[in-house]
Amino acid sequence: MLWFAGGFQVNRYSWAAMVSIISLLVASFPVQSQIGGWDVGIEFPQDDDSNPFQVREDGSVSVEFFVYNDELLPITVEFGYEIPFNGEGDGPESENIAAGGNKTFTLVISGIDVWEYQADSKEDFTISVTLVSRASIPQPLPETKEASGELQIPRVYSLEVDISDPVGPMNSGSEMSLQVTVSNLGNVVDRVGSVEVSDNCPLLSTDNGLEILTTRDIQSGQSSSANILITASQSHPQRNCDVEVIISSNGAANSGGSEISEDEARITIEPPPANQEEPDETEGPEDTVEIVSSNLPFMGPVMTISLALFAAIGSRKGAD
Repeated sequence: MLWFAGGFQVNRYSWAAMVSIISLLVASFPVQSQIGGWDVGIEFPQDDDSNPFQVREDGSVSVEFFVYNDELLPITVEFGYEIPFNGEGDGPESENIAAGGNKTFTLVISGIDVWEYQADSKEDFTISVTLVSRASIPQPLPETKEASGELQIPRVYSLEVDISDPVGPMNSGSEMSLQVTVSNLGNVVDRVGSVEVSDNCPLLSTDNGLEILTTRDIQSGQSSSANILITASQSHPQRNCDVEVIISSNGAANSGGSEISEDEARITIEPPPANQEEPDETEGPEDTVEIVSSNLPFMGPVMTISLALFAAIGSRKGAD
């Protein structure tokens, strides 16, 4: 069957080939300048593109994004991701978007060490989308579009308390000092909000030497120490006593959270040493007492008076 168009004779097979060629040419070049278009976008927190995505303490965050296609032909796109803070991105690799269609995807970001970076630090992440084909026909000049947002490192409050081990047992009626160290493992300046000391021995007492920790700021990665004085009563029996220290984070409490740490030390109480002799006291020169001894027999008061009378009588006779 022959067709006549503008003086040229064309059969139906040639016409079909021409239509195919025209379709290929149309599919091979951008259509958005003629009808519709395609693009990529991110669903920001509170629908505000100035809001960053908050990274969780486990180093992860989820980002929702979408690709829409307002063109007359279906498209195939490929994805690429640039993740800051040495994180990793897990999202789709490629997708087909129908003509007039819209698809939403999830990018899961993980592997960020939030303790390594300063609190509230921000860096950009980027999602790249490349159109590689229209109507399954590869594009000679692939189009790439990008969407970017910010990731923000959270404030991590983490204090750790450590009690030094006693050097040995203590005796009843004596005292022992232990050092308590608080380390800031978080990524923001913090201090001890509260401190609680307890033990399981009723005749053991502790002072309030750790209260000074609540007045000191501790920089990230630094530590602060104080001493606690432990006193055992004179009547304390032989026993193993556990002293426990519990602290809380002041920063976490102010942020509406709760972060506590605890540690304990075991102290052995022993009775005082038995048969302990007191040292002899040295007498001074002014305390010296001179003792005079005699070999004469001791005479009572009656004998002394009799001898005095006999002596008086004898002296009177001698005078006569």
